[in-house]
Amino acid sequence: MKKKEAQKHRPEVVGLVSGIVLEVGFGSGLNLPYYKNVEKLYALEPSEELYNLSRERIGDSKIPVEYLKTSAEKIPLANQSVDYVLSTWTFCSIPRPEIALREISRVLKPSGKFVFIEHGKSLKSFYARIQETITPISKNFTGGCHLDRDIEKLINENGFAIEKIEKFQEKFHPLMFLYKGIATPKL
Repeated sequence: MKKKEAQKHRPEVVGLVSGIVLEVGFGSGLNLPYYKNVEKLYALEPSEELYNLSRERIGDSKIPVEYLKTSAEKIPLANQSVDYVLSTWTFCSIPRPEIALREISRVLKPSGKFVFIEHGKSLKSFYARIQETITPISKNFTGGCHLDRDIEKLINENGFAIEKIEKFQEKFHPLMFLYKGIATPKL
């Protein structure tokens, strides 16, 4: 998701978070330049190799960053300890996204928000069929990426109420259907 067309969404999405933030799928730190008003950032990333690519960006940032070398299915933070959780193009490759979403709900404060931009199952049946056909093969060489996950359904069925969502096809890639939004934990 380093393509210029995808990058245009980062400032808007990342700019929505503040306070104590957990970024799920921190990767190489591509979101760091866009954080504003963040007291502390927990950088959850199971791949130490990817995280190591972020070291220069972290050094250039004024935000205190704490690395959590683990998966989103077992977040090592206390209940209701973060203001925002951010996920940018991560849920396609989390092995058990349902568990990860329940964990995110657990660590969010009651007034907290889950901010996301993800790619997933297209609303256009032709593209959705292609996604469903190629995902069993493509996920084996794309880091476990599932093109056909219904992101909205996953979020709604696993501890969240969607407050706002935009769904749209990216012009640069016909199989890239995006879900961008904000969700709040169900009480």
